[in-house]
Amino acid sequence: MARPTYQRVADTLRQRIITGDYAPGDRLPSRQDLATEFDVGMRVAADAVQQLVAEGYVVSRSGSGSYVRSRPPMRRLTRSWYREARGGSPFRADMAAQAVRGGWESSSESTVAAETIAHRLAIAPDDPVMRTRYIFTGDGEPVMLSTSWEPLEITRGTEIVLPEDGAHAGRGVVERMRVIGERIVQAGEIVTARPADAEEAEELRIARGSVVLVIQRTYYTEDRPVETADIVVPPDRYELAYMIPVGQDGT
Repeated sequence: MARPTYQRVADTLRQRIITGDYAPGDRLPSRQDLATEFDVGMRVAADAVQQLVAEGYVVSRSGSGSYVRSRPPMRRLTRSWYREARGGSPFRADMAAQAVRGGWESSSESTVAAETIAHRLAIAPDDPVMRTRYIFTGDGEPVMLSTSWEPLEITRGTEIVLPEDGAHAGRGVVERMRVIGERIVQAGEIVTARPADAEEAEELRIARGSVVLVIQRTYYTEDRPVETADIVVPPDRYELAYMIPVGQDGT
């Protein structure tokens, strides 16, 4: 099935942006000029530009025209067991290392584990968990989302039952769990990519359908998983850097 004409026009314009023919801040040709160049109607030209606006490549300014969107500077998120084990917030440390003021908003609620989350936590479906949603910010701008789940069997009645409340708020999972005698010895991460859903796009201020990286992270003690989380990262803003410990014997 042939792609609609406006999408084919958008494909060409997108490629020009990606290759640098249109640089960040450049004004796109007018609808009339695009219609003439591609031998299409004004409506098709307008729909092609709107497609690029929806994808986040272009911004429209009323009475001025459409411009190639300036991309934010690429920053780094370091995934390192050494930093996790030291305690504190790894995210805040990453932001401070890049002269960015890091922070977050969060909300927690008691709920039950869906089947996929139960499998990751090695508990039964519908077992109670504490779910916490985060919006992480850099200099006040949203940069990353996270949803975490902790089994209430472990944390209920303790001073860390609410991850972002009390004396241990703002600490990393490793440090918080240590408070109640749960010594985390390893973490596993699975990284995938998918389109952002509508809520994620709104919270991150990106175009709907933009590709995001999803880090599925789980922390383990010697006996069991104690926390799992889905971390959502826009790849046009952040790159992931993994620091992997290697023993002196090469293992």
